[in-house]
Amino acid sequence: MRERLLEFALSLPEAWEDEPWEGDTVAKVAKKIFVFLGSPDGFTVKLTSQAHGHAMTVEGAEPAGYGLGKSGWVSVPYSKAPGFEVLRDWVEESYRNVAPKRLVKLLDGQA
Repeated sequence: MRERLLEFALSLPEAWEDEPWEGDTVAKVAKKIFVFLGSPDGFTVKLTSQAHGHAMTVEGAEPAGYGLGKSGWVSVPYSKAPGFEVLRDWVEESYRNVAPKRLVKLLDGQA
């Protein structure tokens, strides 16, 4: 699941992989992280719509640490997560929440 999510994340406009801390793989856009994939147990995304509430209903999901949870970041375990399509939607929403507007427009085919 982790590899599939990373592959999808890196397919988004101008997304790139980084390892800001040893063993912690992330996907970034414009120098901003939009998904943390370093944990073998789960991933962390920034959700601000109804998806946030949905993600928080997943058994074991919790607000991200270091105060990130206050901004909508949610850590979700792979073992209890819904299907790949839902996780892909969450990664895309997280991308939209941090990407520059011009890249969101490109994603929407408006550029």
